[in-house]
Amino acid sequence: MKNLDLMKTIKRFQADELLEYYVYIKIARFVKDKNDRDILLKIAGEEQKHYGIWKQYTKCDVKPNMLVVYWYVILARILGYTFIIKKMENSVIEFKEVFSGKLENELTEKIPDLKIILQDETEHENELIDMIDEEKLRYAGSMVLGLNDALVEFTGSLAGWTFAMQSNRLISLAGLITGIAATMSMASSEYLSVKNDDGKNALKSSLYTGAAYLVTVVILILPYILLPDKGYLAALLIMLAAVILIIAAFNYYISVARSISFKKKFLEMSLISLSVAAASFVIGLLVKRFLGLDI
Repeated sequence: MKNLDLMKTIKRFQADELLEYYVYIKIARFVKDKNDRDILLKIAGEEQKHYGIWKQYTKCDVKPNMLVVYWYVILARILGYTFIIKKMENSVIEFKEVFSGKLENELTEKIPDLKIILQDETEHENELIDMIDEEKLRYAGSMVLGLNDALVEFTGSLAGWTFAMQSNRLISLAGLITGIAATMSMASSEYLSVKNDDGKNALKSSLYTGAAYLVTVVILILPYILLPDKGYLAALLIMLAAVILIIAAFNYYISVARSISFKKKFLEMSLISLSVAAASFVIGLLVKRFLGLDI
């Protein structure tokens, strides 16, 4: 690696260390769990120490992108700090990939502190994994339940109604009634299930399940509400595109926060939801044709 390229790489990691320092400090301010907050502050201090080590070689100060810092903090409030912590861990993985093998041996001669930083970063990962006990992730199972049921059941219902009714107004009406009723049913079922299991946090579990179901229902039914009455085919296509986007977004969140395969979960949920939609689509067409129902 040329000295110029090496210096650019070091400056980038120097800026990353300072960026992570600011993110950890700002997130720690609103983390309620004392243990998690203490760990965040400890790691922030070590990131600042690493910044100082890099500075010894660059001989200059670098500034992080504060817009990225504030963006991460906003996402941490919305999606949970675990998600952002895991996302920042990706930079650690990149760090290890850059400084590995023969290149690591070569650079260690030029940067004696390299092994110290690598060891600290490894310890960071272990501490971060141990600290994950955030409410948003504890109830991820409930959210998955609500999301899966809404995607499978409601996607199938809307696809079937599209050809059975052929009217966005009627589909919207049926969808709203069914969606609200199904939301209450799902939330009640989750409450009773958790209550009969261990009885802990049954209400919160039911609220997370119901919220995930209701939000999904609203997103899927919007095309039918907003488009003209006879634009049901366009509404169907937009709804199916929304299904894919919801599945992709949620699985990305879970894959980052829980370090699991995005591709496998995404393909599994997409296949199930779209298969049910296709089957319901055909059922709706057959019902309209062979039963002579004309709404």
